Amino acid sequence: MYETLLRSLNRIHPRAFDFIQLMRLDRPIGIYLLLWPTLVALWIAGEGSPSLKNIIIFVAGTILMRSAGCCINDFADRKIDGHVWRTKNRPLASGRVKPKEALICFALLIALSFGLVLLTNALTIYLSFMAVALAFIYPFTKRYTYYPQLALGAAYSCGLLLAYSAETNSLPAEIWLLYIANLLWTIAYDTYYAMADREDDLKIGVKSTAILFGDADRVINLSLQLASLFCLWLAGNHFELGMGFKLGLAGALACYLWEFHVTRSREALICFKAFLHNHWAGLIIFAGVVVDYLLV
Repeated sequence: MYETLLRSLNRIHPRAFDFIQLMRLDRPIGIYLLLWPTLVALWIAGEGSPSLKNIIIFVAGTILMRSAGCCINDFADRKIDGHVWRTKNRPLASGRVKPKEALICFALLIALSFGLVLLTNALTIYLSFMAVALAFIYPFTKRYTYYPQLALGAAYSCGLLLAYSAETNSLPAEIWLLYIANLLWTIAYDTYYAMADREDDLKIGVKSTAILFGDADRVINLSLQLASLFCLWLAGNHFELGMGFKLGLAGALACYLWEFHVTRSREALICFKAFLHNHWAGLIIFAGVVVDYLLV
C-alpha cells in the first residue's frame, strides 16, 4: 500500500519518483530508526501523555529531517555511490537528479523542518541549529575519519533532545543518558549497514567503523548495543519507569542477540538484514515505554 501510494505520485509528474527515491521515502527504515527514540523521549517528557501538537511536530519533523539528510548524503556521495553495488542506481549516482536539484531539495526540507521547530520554544529552536549542523557534516566525515557512524549517531540523537525540550522546556542531566544510549545504538546498527558495503568501500577508499573494527565488528556491535541498553536502564531508573519498560529492554536484547547470531557469516545481504532488524528493537523499546505509563 505504501509503495502504491508513492508510485501513484509519479503519475502526477514523470520525475516525482526520482525525488521520492532521493529522499528515500520509498525506504522508510531510516524514518523508523530516527522516530522511535524521538517518541521515547517525547513520551517520557510528557509522562505518558505528550501534547498532540508535539507528537504531530516530531513525527512530521522526523520525516522531513531524515529526507533532508538523504539529500545531502547523496550529494556528498554522488561520485561514490556508482561504485557500490547497493547504491549505484540512486537518483544522483545514475544522473536522474542533478546535484543542484538535490541541494535545493535539502534546503526546502530544512526550511520546512525549521518552520515546525518555530512552533515550539526558544531552547528547542537553539538546539535545532546543532541538529542541522550535524546532519550536514555527517556525510562528509567518511572521507577523513573512520567514525562516520559516530557522526551519524550524534545527528540522529538530536531528535530526542529536541522532543524533550519541546515538551518540558528543559534538558535535565538524565536526558543525556538517553542521548548516549541512542548514540551507541546508532553506531552499532550503522556498522552492520557498513559491513554490507565493506568490500566496495575498501576499493574506493571510503572509511567506516566496519573497516576500523575488522574481525571484531560483531563483538563490538553487540557490546555497543549492551552498553546502550545499560544507559537506557539507568535512564529508566531516573525517570521511574517500571516493568513495562524493562520488558521492552529485554525484547530489544533478544533482537540484538539474534543479529549477532545471524551475521556470523558476514555475508553482505545478511548484515544489511541485521541493520534493518534494529527497527524492531527501537519499536519494542518505545512500546515498553507506552505500556509502562498505561500500567501506571
